[in-house]
Amino acid sequence: MEKRRNGKAYALMRLKKSRQLYLLMLPSIIILVLFTYVPMYGIVIAFEDFSPAKGILGSPWAGLKYFKQYFASYKFWPTIRNTIVISVYSIAVTFPLPIALALMCNQMRARRFKKFFQVSTYLPHFISTVVMCGMIILFTSPSSGVIAKLLSFVGITFPNVMGSASAFPTVFVLSEAWQHVGWDSILYIAALSAIDPALYEAATMDGASKWQKMLHIDIPLLMPTASIMFILRMGSVMSVGFEKVYLLQNQLNMASSEIISTYVYKMGLISSQYSLSSAINLFNTLINLVLLLSVNYITSKLQGTSLI
Repeated sequence: MEKRRNGKAYALMRLKKSRQLYLLMLPSIIILVLFTYVPMYGIVIAFEDFSPAKGILGSPWAGLKYFKQYFASYKFWPTIRNTIVISVYSIAVTFPLPIALALMCNQMRARRFKKFFQVSTYLPHFISTVVMCGMIILFTSPSSGVIAKLLSFVGITFPNVMGSASAFPTVFVLSEAWQHVGWDSILYIAALSAIDPALYEAATMDGASKWQKMLHIDIPLLMPTASIMFILRMGSVMSVGFEKVYLLQNQLNMASSEIISTYVYKMGLISSQYSLSSAINLFNTLINLVLLLSVNYITSKLQGTSLI
């Protein structure tokens, strides 16, 4: 009892001491609750025969009806497969590249070239998704695209990659890498800049080369940061970017571009099947949650690094 009282007294003392900071945080907390947690009540729609006229409280209960409908749908396996393929492909390409880019930047000694290189790799991140998709379609057009025109000078016919279902994941992932790898490397560059210079000096005294310093100093000290980023990426495996996929989607590549998020949009906002789209999205979110907790647990056991 005495320890509990002392603990409460200490907590109140800390609260009073930092009350200005908590007041500064209050608007952000209110916005977070209003726009993130309060709307979560809407997941009830997934278990109802929802009607906008009757509202959430007035709509009849349907149980797991719409989950079963999705599982029995012919779109179930294609949307799951396409989402996993694009997401895993994206992680396999875009997760290690920022680390490699950060390591490369860390080895550059010419300051002007280093700044130019960093800025040039950051800039594509600020291109909007709509503009990026327009650029991809413009560049890859088999008749009037820039790539097709250049290849035509050497007698090579450029294929219609945007009309190929098998090429869609590659186009999506490579454009993602070009746009975001430079920006994603900032966190790793910051982690490298925090490494104690004495470690490099000691390695130099021992006769270590640049490659050996990178292998035995840079990479091991980047692993905690990389582990956290990997956990966060795995928590969004089933949440491939909707906007870019939808804007690049057409009837010719639909076999590989129809993912869960685009299917939810079509069922919910276009077909007005609100309960079905809510059930699919809730199922998707639960898979992400399970993956996040699983990877977080495995990483904590293997490396002692976790989100919690």
